Amino acid sequence: MNLFEFVTMPRIIFGNGSIQQVGSLAAEFGERVLIVSGKSQDRLMKLLEILQHQELEVFVFPVTGEPTVEDIRAGVLFAREKLCDVVLGFGGGSALDASKAIAVLYPNEGDIYDYLEVIGKGKSLSGPGLPLITVPTTAGTGAEVTRNAVIGAPDRRVKVSLRSSVMLAKIALIDPQLTHSAPPEVTARTGMDTLSQLVEPFISNQSNWMTDIFCREGMRRVKNSISKAYHSGGDLLAREDMAFASLLSGLALTNAKLGVVHGFASVIGGVYPAPHGAVCARLLPPVVTANLKALQERGEDGLTLEKFSEMARILTGDDHARPMDGVEWMERLVQVLRIPPLSSFGLREADFPQLVEKAMVASSTKGNPVVLTPDEMRNILIQAL
Repeated sequence: MNLFEFVTMPRIIFGNGSIQQVGSLAAEFGERVLIVSGKSQDRLMKLLEILQHQELEVFVFPVTGEPTVEDIRAGVLFAREKLCDVVLGFGGGSALDASKAIAVLYPNEGDIYDYLEVIGKGKSLSGPGLPLITVPTTAGTGAEVTRNAVIGAPDRRVKVSLRSSVMLAKIALIDPQLTHSAPPEVTARTGMDTLSQLVEPFISNQSNWMTDIFCREGMRRVKNSISKAYHSGGDLLAREDMAFASLLSGLALTNAKLGVVHGFASVIGGVYPAPHGAVCARLLPPVVTANLKALQERGEDGLTLEKFSEMARILTGDDHARPMDGVEWMERLVQVLRIPPLSSFGLREADFPQLVEKAMVASSTKGNPVVLTPDEMRNILIQAL
């Protein structure tokens, strides 16, 4: 706990209306801008107006779903053909992940498989990519400040990461007003992703004093505002809280790792058409329960168990809350937000053995506070089904 490293990008800009700065910020890096965007055309048109007012030449590469290997290859080729000077990621986690991958692979030789974890060669990137500005339009993934990109390989039915410190953006610009038009179901899923990315680093075996500060503050803001943002999308304070909590979750997970929730989510997302945030939401309560039970049964130190109690006190607002009170709060929240069970996305018990096998060796799982057995992992899926 006394020795840790904290890594982040050079500049973070946060606040309502901050999107108006994006033109002058992009101009600092060049004149030819590649926008890697998500689905929202209305917000994209406003962004284009700001950039064109700065007399920048703009090219748009849309990513309509979670990015795949082929998406990234096509994006890199497009950026090279247009001789882009700077990449601007604009959208949800998928668009931001794609922007990070395209920006970093632009000058690096070889194919994306040379650098991917698990299914690729896992080579180190030889150097930094194009200057990158990340602008999230949802409050969920924290991808604007992370140093990895999650990329799908549909032919192998898996999602893996491209990961390097050189993938950190030059500037992350978070304008909560951009999240106001997110529909309730998106607000719910991304908000639960944020919560899982605050809980897991907090109890991670890689947590440290600095990330704990971010997790505590982030969990408090989610507790106060996720339901308000879901039921009333125009609630300014709730949207600010969730955008800031998402930012804090990205800073935390980058420096303290995650756990079994995301270990499973990366595997499940590669096999089924299941939204990442919904998967995390359904897995979070049973994973926390399994971890707590395993730690107690194996006689782990009290410091780790105390974090479960602290988490429960933050989420419930009750100074006397016990760990399972926190789990029950999460379970009620999942119901309030109408997150469907994993069976609704096609998950079947027949697939459990392969899901457990892959999740146990996933990168995120290495941050779990305790090593779970295959039976314990299987029981998590049963509870989330």
